[in-house]
Amino acid sequence: MPLLAIETTCDETAAAVIDRSRRVLSSVVASQDDLHARWRGVVPEVASRAHVERIIPVIDEAVTRAGVSKESLVAVAVAVRPGLVGSLLVGLCAAKGIAAVLGVPLVGYDHIAAHLYACRLAHPERIRYPCVGLVASGGHTSLFHLHGPLELERLGGTIDDAAGEAFDKAAALLGLGYPGGPWIERVAAGGNPAAHRFPRPLVNDRERLDLSFSGLKTALRYRVRPPASPFGAAPAAGPSLDPPLPTGQALADLAASFQQAVVDAIVAKVDLALARTGCRVLAVGGGVTANAALRGALESLGRKRRIDVLIPPRELCTDNAAMGAIAWERLERGEDDGLELDVTPGTDRSAARRPSP
Repeated sequence: MPLLAIETTCDETAAAVIDRSRRVLSSVVASQDDLHARWRGVVPEVASRAHVERIIPVIDEAVTRAGVSKESLVAVAVAVRPGLVGSLLVGLCAAKGIAAVLGVPLVGYDHIAAHLYACRLAHPERIRYPCVGLVASGGHTSLFHLHGPLELERLGGTIDDAAGEAFDKAAALLGLGYPGGPWIERVAAGGNPAAHRFPRPLVNDRERLDLSFSGLKTALRYRVRPPASPFGAAPAAGPSLDPPLPTGQALADLAASFQQAVVDAIVAKVDLALARTGCRVLAVGGGVTANAALRGALESLGRKRRIDVLIPPRELCTDNAAMGAIAWERLERGEDDGLELDVTPGTDRSAARRPSP
């Protein structure tokens, strides 16, 4: 009894086939990294057009790899929030068409809740509710109190940039490639994380579970290219006074110090969320949680607090459709959104304090 799950919330075109026992029969992801590299960030119009081109081949490949026929699918699931509106609509239109032709239920699911449900796929015997959930990705860095797989209570999160976006912009400042997270991690491996003392905004605020990375990026910007004058005076005429971009050990130290600041900020708020809720399980999801330094710090926090830290394998952290297995939770409740289903673009705040979707 397999279902087809579709994921097009941002710049990954993905489809997966999952049976009722949550066994992933296939998972196909078409990346758009090369398309957006020249802008060092996702261009919504480019992403939408790429989804249109790739969605049907990706779905066909997922069904073929699963060794099933389209006629054997018992439902179609699609991520409908949060995300880029154009990207979301491509996935929804494809899902509606398939569901209508097959005459099967159509259910929407929340992308953020699905990231956390990846812990259920990876560690089915260990997931327990209620628990604390951390989602850290290019578009989201948020903490949740999970009362169930579909019930998310938002505790806090970034008030400006997400961690993944901060890594992208830091990589651009350092002259590295896109996406920035893997580049920062790779270069930081040879650096000293204590070489530069970057700020950890809001870390000492014990009242809020919010994060901020904007000031951290600014600190890196001024470390790489100091302002021409502390008083804002016009620079002298002549060739550019910008120093050359760092290389070698200097580059590695900057990357390692920036990465450590991001990790410290996230772990501090996770620690506060665990203390505030009293939960004994931490569920982690999102592309940034593929970062080895963050994974290690969270596991260390788990040992310190004697809690169970659930982190999916890297292929389930980045955007994928296998995590659309969360749709089975709705199907087993007898829920069917039907062809009236619509998208809800925006932020993860749209998911808080209500079932998905």
